[in-house]
Amino acid sequence: MSLVVLGLNHRTAPVEVRERVVFDAGHLSPALRDLCAQPGVQEGVIVSTCNRTELYCAVNGSDPRLTRWLQDYQHTGHDLVDCTYELHGPAAVEHVFAVASGLDSLIIGEPQILGQLKDAYRAAHEAGTAGPMLNKLFQATFAVAKRVRTETRIGASAVSVASAGVQLARRIFAGFEQHTALLIGAGEMIELTARHLHAQGLKRMIIANRSLNRAQDLAVEFKASAITLDALAEHLPQADIVISSTASPVPVVTFEATKAAISARRRKPMFMLDIAVPRDIEPRIAQLEDVYLYTIDDLRQVVDDNLRSRQEEAEEARSLVSGEVERFMSSLRTLDAVPTIRQLRARAETTRQQTLEQARKLMAAGKHEQALEFLSNTLTHRLLHAPSSALRDAGEQGDAMLINAAHRLFGLDEET
Repeated sequence: MSLVVLGLNHRTAPVEVRERVVFDAGHLSPALRDLCAQPGVQEGVIVSTCNRTELYCAVNGSDPRLTRWLQDYQHTGHDLVDCTYELHGPAAVEHVFAVASGLDSLIIGEPQILGQLKDAYRAAHEAGTAGPMLNKLFQATFAVAKRVRTETRIGASAVSVASAGVQLARRIFAGFEQHTALLIGAGEMIELTARHLHAQGLKRMIIANRSLNRAQDLAVEFKASAITLDALAEHLPQADIVISSTASPVPVVTFEATKAAISARRRKPMFMLDIAVPRDIEPRIAQLEDVYLYTIDDLRQVVDDNLRSRQEEAEEARSLVSGEVERFMSSLRTLDAVPTIRQLRARAETTRQQTLEQARKLMAAGKHEQALEFLSNTLTHRLLHAPSSALRDAGEQGDAMLINAAHRLFGLDEET
């Protein structure tokens, strides 16, 4: 079997393409099983975040046509060939290690991706689609990511998508702490955003979520107000800053509601950041005057600043990853020998048991010395019969490669 990674990310596809292929976490199991039902696919893990959707597969020989499967399964209505990348063998391993270490992220060194990878692997394990090869890959991946975090400064003063969004908002508003933020969603990204806003001393926050209880739990920590998504239109006029990250398949902030909010605000500017994929905020809202609408792809300036400041750390981390790739590929190659080793040991065990049973019969007859001689001579003869015959044939046929291999296999050169 070999490793293949098929995916698209923030560098190869814009948000309007990425949102078409996002896998909902609640429906990942059937997708994983369908993936592994494709010809040639033996094992599979699906990673799907706002910045990437990737298929990690162990394949057996034939071309599994993963791009076609992704298009068909997600009903994209769009040819993904120009947006995807496909990596094999060591390149696939290096990519997985880099992703887990934050080297392939929109924000270099951001820590959230490692947790997302662990969630994806856990989902595959529960669905029964992560087998020996992917188990080995992901255990190594998590160990490499830990080394990168521990031995380099790639994660020092980490800049997340959430903190980058807050930095962008600060560029829009003077007297930042005097404004009101409306945060839509109550997941990890919104919690991080709330934490950054709170640290910046923002005056007021409103947290909107489908589940009011979850919104209230988050609101208590940051002394914010909590509302349901049904009340969004009512509270939108109060918001100077709107940051949204939900798992909704359709926009939760509509053009009409925003238009009405701007009118009620008497054209006071509104900053809106949509960090959800699929998008939470209707794209045509960007046409409204006094609305500054950004998507996750618009954080490029903050990202570039972050990248420049971390370039040395990133190079050190990449060097570490390269070394770990070679180590992993060496360990992976041992998997090819495992079936042969298992078969060899099984045959030896069968021979041992048969010979031992015959020796016991001699001992039962009181022939103890004969039993020991029989056991040692017969066991040696039976275990060496097949390789000895093969070596005799190799000698007759002039097969020097097999003879040399036998020297290595049985350590004969070392004895000499």
